[in-house]
Amino acid sequence: MSEVRDFKDLKVWQKGMIIAEKCYVLTQKFPKEEIYGMVQQIRRSATSIPANIAEGYGRRSTGDYVRFLNIAQGSINELETHLILSARVNLCNFNDIESIIDELKQESRMIISLIKKLKS
Repeated sequence: MSEVRDFKDLKVWQKGMIIAEKCYVLTQKFPKEEIYGMVQQIRRSATSIPANIAEGYGRRSTGDYVRFLNIAQGSINELETHLILSARVNLCNFNDIESIIDELKQESRMIISLIKKLKS
């Protein structure tokens, strides 16, 4: 098992960054009139996942860390909602978002596992 020296060593943070990158690539294809609409919402919720993981890690208190992990979990649900709506209104298709949603489910399980570990 590798040593965790800072938040960038956390697999859960790394996964969050991959998801955020994929969301940026996806939204580059969205219509320009969505730049302040769905594009902004997707990018904000996607970046919120690794950002909250990092911020919670930096708080150095288990209670704060768990609170920020729960916020990241909420951002996962928010992002999935925005992605599904984007497909439903034809900004993209369901094939475009399928792999991101699969990664969100993995990320969610990782966060839940980390929360349980921190609480034990």
